[in-house]
Amino acid sequence: MDPTMLAADSVHSARMSRIEIRDLSKSFGDLAVLHQISLEIESGSFVSFIGPSGCGKTTLVRVIAGLQAATAGEVRVDGDSPEEARAHKRVAMVPQQPGLLPWRTVRANARLLLDINRAANPPDAAEPEALLREVGLGDFMDAYPHELSGGMLQRVSLVRALALNAPLLVMDEPFAALDEITRAEMRALLNGLVAGRGVTVLFVTHSIPEAVALSDRVIVSSPRPTTIVADLIVDLPRPRARDIDDEARFVDLCAQVRHALHGAMRP
Repeated sequence: MDPTMLAADSVHSARMSRIEIRDLSKSFGDLAVLHQISLEIESGSFVSFIGPSGCGKTTLVRVIAGLQAATAGEVRVDGDSPEEARAHKRVAMVPQQPGLLPWRTVRANARLLLDINRAANPPDAAEPEALLREVGLGDFMDAYPHELSGGMLQRVSLVRALALNAPLLVMDEPFAALDEITRAEMRALLNGLVAGRGVTVLFVTHSIPEAVALSDRVIVSSPRPTTIVADLIVDLPRPRARDIDDEARFVDLCAQVRHALHGAMRP
């Protein structure tokens, strides 16, 4: 099945999540990583963060996700602190490495977040079987991680996060370790899975085409300590076609992101 054609009503509608960031700074001892970042991210939008390696993109999304505390400033997720949102399972994260447990099957790994602190599970959390079928893993539910390819492992990681039906999905370079063909397949799959769900997605990447193909906005950051140097609107229509890369507007938007990046890295 073409992932861009996945029916939105095959999964529960996610609650929506608005993010407000005010004068956010983060330091590790004497090392300043984030410097007075202010952003507003609308509910249901797909926002990519791109910048030089080591600039602090991962730190930024980890603070938003409630995994690290800010040094100064404030982050609100639907009016709550990131820690409160995370405690109530309103934030789901897809890391760069799938992090599947080798002794659990695909089915069991996909429901891992549901099995932890079950009392906090949202009432509209989804059993993972339907999602596993939608991502092409219906025949592998009883397989173990060592039996899967890299792309299949990352699909399980994605399903594990989506099963929470959390309104905020944070993705930290989830496709970085994949080959180009598999990466393109995962991009199309992700576009299809989030379409119509209302979920807010924060996506960290080093790939300009990936950021443009997936996003409603691309946030370009400076070298460390991170500041925002560009906030670009991606006005490509949705649903995004697989061959969106061939369109003139796509090429133009990629050039805009590239120029912003090059400008940010100039001394």
